[in-house]
Amino acid sequence: MMDVAAMAGVSQATVSLVLNGSRGAKLSDATRKRVHEAARELGYNLIRRGARTVPDDRSNIVFIADEITTDPWMALAFEGVRDKAYEYGINVSLAVSHGDEETEQMIVNQMSRLPLLGMIYGTILTRRVELSSAFDGQHTVLLNCYNADRSLPSVVPGDVLGGRTATDHLIKAGYKRIALINGQSGVEATRDRLKGYRQALSSHDIPFDGDLVKPGNWEPLSGYEHTHALMNLDMPPDAIFCANDLMALGCFDALKERGLRIPEDIAVIGFDNREISESTHPPLSTLVLPQYEMGEIAFELLLDNANGRQSGPAQIKVECPLIERASVRAAKPVLGQEAEML
Repeated sequence: MMDVAAMAGVSQATVSLVLNGSRGAKLSDATRKRVHEAARELGYNLIRRGARTVPDDRSNIVFIADEITTDPWMALAFEGVRDKAYEYGINVSLAVSHGDEETEQMIVNQMSRLPLLGMIYGTILTRRVELSSAFDGQHTVLLNCYNADRSLPSVVPGDVLGGRTATDHLIKAGYKRIALINGQSGVEATRDRLKGYRQALSSHDIPFDGDLVKPGNWEPLSGYEHTHALMNLDMPPDAIFCANDLMALGCFDALKERGLRIPEDIAVIGFDNREISESTHPPLSTLVLPQYEMGEIAFELLLDNANGRQSGPAQIKVECPLIERASVRAAKPVLGQEAEML
């Protein structure tokens, strides 16, 4: 499966989702096709280990989130866990701790009276966590977070690959001077999306220019202000990668104030695939933050753990699929393709 992932240019988790025919996985047709073609070329057949079983005395999962209302991500992850669990007749209970250790201790103590398959602990921001001793002895999977010694299995988004994919998409569409309005300083998604951005530039021999990178804060106003700052440069960008869709909304406003057309004069791409991204003018190209799929995978890890199938702790990074819309012009065909079209 790792060889298939390498050949297809995706994560191992994506290979698993495609070959298992996971329902609801938000993967593009192109991604699915690459995985199937790589599997055929390598002669890989998915090993069916027999139907997973649920221990008779463990029919409940507790999903503990630090936040549920500030952003939709934990709600989507919970839906992924719940939908997958229902296939096995497992009930999933949701609790919100606001990151308070005493609250988490109370939740675990109360819920541990149930016939538990295990616990899933999720955070609204991708980050390192230190679980309290209340979780000792419980089968636990971390979602959108991880612990320092990696002693617990975890599922996180592939933000480095996502940042690279977004930037690479702009480069292949013909843009050369690409700016990044990044997220809040000190957040792992911010660090990783910048790393992916730099990797894409390097792979296309485009020099990194620090003037083109601005520190945002995930909010529309920062996208608006930094876009004006970028367009005031002596050499302004011809494309802007916003590290989330909300900052892209502010970016759109600033560009339209300056009388610039998207994507004819400048391209914009976001990250997260919030619902609003489909309703902008033009619709925003973006990447999916795969929280639903991460929830599905977290459940599978928990079930494997309970059945003794997991060989050891693992961190799975889930691909963030690209959603191509009208805010980035279509990639220019190469010379050979132009000849074919003629």
